[in-house]
Amino acid sequence: MTTRAKLIGPARFSVAVHALAGLASNGGTLSSAMLAAQVHSHPTFLRRILATLASHKIVDTREGRDGGYTLRMPADQLTLSAIYLAIRIEQPIHELSNADGIQDSQKANQRLSNIMKGAEQQVIDYLQQFTLADIIEDSDDY
Repeated sequence: MTTRAKLIGPARFSVAVHALAGLASNGGTLSSAMLAAQVHSHPTFLRRILATLASHKIVDTREGRDGGYTLRMPADQLTLSAIYLAIRIEQPIHELSNADGIQDSQKANQRLSNIMKGAEQQVIDYLQQFTLADIIEDSDDY
């Protein structure tokens, strides 16, 4: 696994949003190589993100010579929270693990976990206010 593949959170989210914006602006099918060049990402890293988005029914995939990815819904119907929830890491930020050699108080760890869960929910609620169309609007990047 490359260092790039280990990136989580904001890097995955940012690449996903930019790739989806590229698909929305194109209006058709784009290959992972074309999208990777557009969002300045490694194609393998991007394919992993796109596979996750496909499993959450945000993009469609088509294999073969004319294959690639297409957006399944209009950009103004796809919220940033839906994208975040689709690509977020398997272990949410509020599920904490103990570091080696550190004795954590179970109560303190639970309290911190609850705080982080609340913080993540606020992020999700905030992202719900915006759509992919809001990102594309007034942008010359796509």
